[in-house]
Amino acid sequence: MMKEKEYERRRKKLGKKLEDSSVAVFFSASYKVRSNDTEYPFRQESNFYYLTGFTEDSAALVLVKEKKKVKSYLFVEKRDKEKEMWSGKRLGKEGAKKCFRVDEVFEYETLNTKLKAFLDAKKSLYYDFKLDYSKIKILKRYSKNITTIKNAAKLVEKMRLIKSASEIKLIKKAIAITKEAHHRAMRLSKELKYEYELQAEIEYVFKKNGAYSDAYTSIVACGESANTLHYISNNKRLKNKELILIDAGCEFEYYASDITRTIPVNATFTQPQKELYEMVLSVEKKIIAMIKPNILRSELQKKSEEMLCEGMIRLGILKGSKKKLLKEQAHKKYYPHGIGHWMGLDVHDQAPYKNENGKEIPLKKGMVMTIEPGIYCPKDDTTIPKKYRGIGIRIEDDILVTKEGYENLSQEILKEIKDIESLSL
Repeated sequence: MMKEKEYERRRKKLGKKLEDSSVAVFFSASYKVRSNDTEYPFRQESNFYYLTGFTEDSAALVLVKEKKKVKSYLFVEKRDKEKEMWSGKRLGKEGAKKCFRVDEVFEYETLNTKLKAFLDAKKSLYYDFKLDYSKIKILKRYSKNITTIKNAAKLVEKMRLIKSASEIKLIKKAIAITKEAHHRAMRLSKELKYEYELQAEIEYVFKKNGAYSDAYTSIVACGESANTLHYISNNKRLKNKELILIDAGCEFEYYASDITRTIPVNATFTQPQKELYEMVLSVEKKIIAMIKPNILRSELQKKSEEMLCEGMIRLGILKGSKKKLLKEQAHKKYYPHGIGHWMGLDVHDQAPYKNENGKEIPLKKGMVMTIEPGIYCPKDDTTIPKKYRGIGIRIEDDILVTKEGYENLSQEILKEIKDIESLSL
């Protein structure tokens, strides 16, 4: 768990970015109704957590900047013995004062009154534009003298691009747990009957090792199911001689992992599966090797498309010249997605890809991104060789940009054919 000093440093860094005579407001997440009077498990709003480390609902963080000085105020729900009997203990005002390095802690029910005072005679208001209308309405009620309203989320999300040593440590822990889960899946795939059984084994490992939850709904897609990119039904039979695309990663102390491996049901790849798999794996390795500071994500995307297109021509999936096929984007039919995305507090980390001027942000030391080329050959596509139809393959790793290159944080998760087959036997 990160120390409170790190959250304090983040608040101070954000404070420097705020205009003078301004107020910035961040709200916690709220419980979401699942069905009637039951709720989904609570998960804190990422930007709020990034600035506070506070994991309760009914909370808010307010930064007030005046004469270049910034003060921070945390609002928390007051303790209520009856509520706590049903829903668990709360820190309350006094408990929060002991835990968090803020200027003052108030009870959440005083937020409206305090906001009115904070916003009085201020010029600028910052808040997350994605807020629900009820919270925006509260803010605007007290901001009649405000001349500038800005999106606070954009400032925080830009900060989140570069991971600290503490954040990288948590991501590595999440990946270590996910490694155990994927290796368990490789060992058990031939023994189970349904996709959901394999999903249960994977998520058992997550929970057993203290992960908060999966970082996203696990994809366990056998055979043709793998050609649906966001397949989450996970209810089909595991059929002999078919591949299983497993896209699954846990979240550990709010930090995500995101790993995809494609494995055979019966522990052995067929020859056509090997041909497609080796093509995708070769592209993944070459793209990862390109990663270093100042390279653009678009360069990685372009190169991955060129190499996959070449591979598809070589295997007879596409026919014609590479130049013409790329221009027509014929390869997109079988590789429709991006080469990767930022990863951190969110599995698709809410951080920008372009700067304020619309220019692409180059890779920098401390950024974490996924690399995940794939190929998807639908069963009903009669234009491709019959032996490849119904096969979907994606291979995904989590990569840290370093001072001179990269570190593959998930390199210990098996992906060579011989290693997967050996573990599965």
